[in-house]
Amino acid sequence: MFGLETGIFLLLALCVLAALAFEFINGFHDTANAVATVIYTNSLQPTQAVVWSGIVNFIGVVTGGVGVGMSIVNLLPVELLVDQNVYHSIAMVLALLLSAIIWNFGTWYFGLPASSSHTLIGAILGVGLGFALLPENTMGVAAVNWDKAKEVFLALFLSPLIGFSLAVILMFVLRRVLSRPIRKQIFDEPHPGQTPPGWIRILLIITCTLVSFFHGRNDGQKGIGLLMLILIGILPTYFSIDTRLDIKQLQPDLAVVEQKIGAIDKSQLAKSELERIQKIDTSLANLRPVVTSGTYPQKDAILIRKALLTISSNVKALIGSESVKLSAADKSALSKAATIEEEGLRKYTDHAPFWVILMISLSLGFGTMIGWKRIVVTVGEKIGKSHLTYAQGASAELVAATTIGLASGLIPGFKAPVSTTHALSSGIAGAMVASKGIKNLQAKTVQSIALAWVLTLPAAILLSATLFWILRWLLG
Repeated sequence: MFGLETGIFLLLALCVLAALAFEFINGFHDTANAVATVIYTNSLQPTQAVVWSGIVNFIGVVTGGVGVGMSIVNLLPVELLVDQNVYHSIAMVLALLLSAIIWNFGTWYFGLPASSSHTLIGAILGVGLGFALLPENTMGVAAVNWDKAKEVFLALFLSPLIGFSLAVILMFVLRRVLSRPIRKQIFDEPHPGQTPPGWIRILLIITCTLVSFFHGRNDGQKGIGLLMLILIGILPTYFSIDTRLDIKQLQPDLAVVEQKIGAIDKSQLAKSELERIQKIDTSLANLRPVVTSGTYPQKDAILIRKALLTISSNVKALIGSESVKLSAADKSALSKAATIEEEGLRKYTDHAPFWVILMISLSLGFGTMIGWKRIVVTVGEKIGKSHLTYAQGASAELVAATTIGLASGLIPGFKAPVSTTHALSSGIAGAMVASKGIKNLQAKTVQSIALAWVLTLPAAILLSATLFWILRWLLG
């Protein structure tokens, strides 16, 4: 298949299976957060809840695009993303996938709702740092895309704060605006085995559906990004750029880049910024013949991808520099042409065939239906000292769905990876605190969850970097 040697084909199959396994584990690891509230408020039976959540996750992935996934993949240096040594690419993807799977499975086994997003990002950073420390790499730690890392960390840092704060605010508002009979219905602990009133049950099912849907749109895209990373690394000829698009359509965006970069006053720029402009000019020169003719040898697809990513990364750095004097309108036009995921030049590099999206959707959906109970018990019983009430469950899921939805593209031009685990667990903690104060939290469970969150990034980075070095040595 694809003219691959048997050994490389087997390694490709192993990498694809590892990506699907990661997404499968993500399903029962993270999606358990979405079903905990409907199960513990007796709104749905466990089987109904996990099957419904699995279906909705599937729909979320299919309709979600690839922007979030690519925002994570682009943490890696361009040089590593376009390395033409197929064994180096295999070492990269196996290292980050195996380390993410090991940590995710371990935290699931102990019932800790740790973040799959943190795990994956830590694994990717570990590979980037491992690459940066290779003797042949002259860029050092600058090889890691730290600007993109800052964006990702900010999104992951804010999601639990937003989840906790909004849950407290929402609980406060509900107590103030609802009548006493309704407050009693939704704020009192549900009786064991008793189904909630119809309107409350519908509300809780809707919030569960929203969390599941936006989890699919956000976390599912991470799996898509991983699978595309594998295909681009091992089969660059076929997957480096979106061959469904006419290469001539690059011309308007390249013209914008050339015009705006040419308008920059270079006399005030530092050496590093001048070097960025030189890289952009070189890449533009390499792309002009291809765009003009509209054809290119298939083997050159990886070079086209490298040129496009080089333009994108350097344009983004220049836009963020105070020394680059351009009007706000010029910077906006330049950004839209070169740096925004799934727009402008990035349409050609940020893509995924439908069969890739379908495979990830099925893996996440089936994973949701299996192994959910460990995390559900922690979220439903062990964060707060009292039983989860209808108001607490609905508030936590509503703020989690809002947080994940906003980060999944509801705000035009903004897509970022956030943690479903962080958003919902912190939402439940906020709802518990809003009811009876900080004493309503189980200190031991909160400490265990916090410890898992703190350790996830360094553990994933160390594990991934170590595996990357070992696999690079083994595979050559």
